[in-house]
Formats: sequence, C-alpha cells, structure tokens
Amino acid sequence: MRFRKNKDMALKDITADIMVEYEAYLHNCGISPNSSSFYLRNLRAIYNRAVEKGLTKQQFPFRHVYTGIERTIKRAVPLSTIQTIKSVDLSMHPSLDYARDMFMFSFYTRGMSFVDMAYLRKKDLTDGILSYRRRKTKQRMSIRWERCMQEIVDKYDSSRSSFLLPIIRPDSYFEERRQYIYASHNINHSLKVLSRRLEMNIPLTMYVARHSWASIARSKNIPLAVISEGMGHESESTTRIYLASLSTNIIDEANSMIIKSLF
Repeated sequence: MRFRKNKDMALKDITADIMVEYEAYLHNCGISPNSSSFYLRNLRAIYNRAVEKGLTKQQFPFRHVYTGIERTIKRAVPLSTIQTIKSVDLSMHPSLDYARDMFMFSFYTRGMSFVDMAYLRKKDLTDGILSYRRRKTKQRMSIRWERCMQEIVDKYDSSRSSFLLPIIRPDSYFEERRQYIYASHNINHSLKVLSRRLEMNIPLTMYVARHSWASIARSKNIPLAVISEGMGHESESTTRIYLASLSTNIIDEANSMIIKSLF
C-alpha cells in the first residue's frame, strides 16, 4: 500500500514491470534481498490463487524478480565468545547487564526466541520443567530447568508479575505487545553496544544466541536431528522422515552438555 500510495490495483494490472518496480522500491527502503523475496513470494502465492479461481489471466508477473533464498550472513559466535559474554563485569552498566542476561537466558534455553521468552509465565515452570508453546510454529516445547536459568530469574524482582522474566511488566502503561517490541529494540541496541565493547566482529543480537546454540551444538557432534528438535524447527523435514520424534531427555542432555561447557 505504501508503494502504491494507498491506491488499489486490479489483478489484471499486476505485470512484470510493476513487480520489478516494487522490488526496486523495497530495496530502496533498505529491505534485504531475502526479505523482499519473502514479500514477493507471498504476493505470488495470492496471485496464483487468483489465477486458479479464474479471477485473472496468468501473465507471469514475477519472472523478473528475485524469489529465492540467499545464504544469510553468519550470525553465530564460538563457545569462547559466549564464555566472554557470560563472564564480563557489567555491574556498572545496568542496561548492558540486563541485555546480557536475556541473551544468556536464550542461549541456556536452546536458543529460545525473544518473543517466547517475553510471554513465559511462572506457571510454565513446573517440577523442574519449563513448558511453553512456540508462538511462531505453535509447537509445544519442554526444557529441563537448570541452575543458571534460575539465577537469571532470581536476579530480577518479578514478585508482582505472572511473567517469568522482566520483559513485560504489569505496572506499565503500555500494552503487552508494545512492551515486548520496545524491549526487543532496546535489548538488541544494548547488545550491539556490548559487542563493540568486546571488539566482536559480529554485532550481537538476540538472534545470535539462537544461531550460536545450534552452531556450538553441532561442534559438539550433537546430531542434526537433536538440534532441530531442540530448537523446535519444522524445516528439518528430511531428518524427521527418517527419525522418529526424539526423547526430551536426549535433548535435555544435549543442552546440559553445552551449558556445562561454560562453567
């Protein structure tokens, strides 16, 4: 709608030239090739559905735009860097300390996404098992609770909140979703500041924690199927065809192995 300046477009007017212009517009807005490809693939799916229903004639308007997936820039850091992040003294920098704690919590919990962390409830932790449903895939996840996770929870006062972590706060004037978005932005900003202080080649973000867990797990010779199951991926379809669903105990042992490497 921004590209079209809020003007509607008929299906028959979706041409190859228009899509090339749209792709250029996206790139000029700073959208990465993978993101613009994602938008164009979704639009193509809608267009093809309209063709199937006889609502328009197939003109192949997406033949000159990029709809593939490029290999993303490496966003994982080695175990030694994770150890540095964990041990650096940030007591004089509360915002960096808080961002580091959230980063480490994600790493400890097999690369849990920030949105899932934000919406964790205290009731999700029962009998030493943290259970939640991924907001992205709706997949049910179970993680054995470790001491390092509890130390982060104990560090912050959440006595008046039903949430496990201090991301969404009950005394805030903002709605939960806006709090999560603000927190994500602020934490990622602080992590980038921290990465510069540590003279890292890769700017830190919460997503780096997820990539790093997977990369380090692979370096420990943990099977790809275990990593996939542990992270709640749905993309390892080939692995899942050959292997039945893995025991949670196996995944928890893999996670414990990684965590113990930090101490």
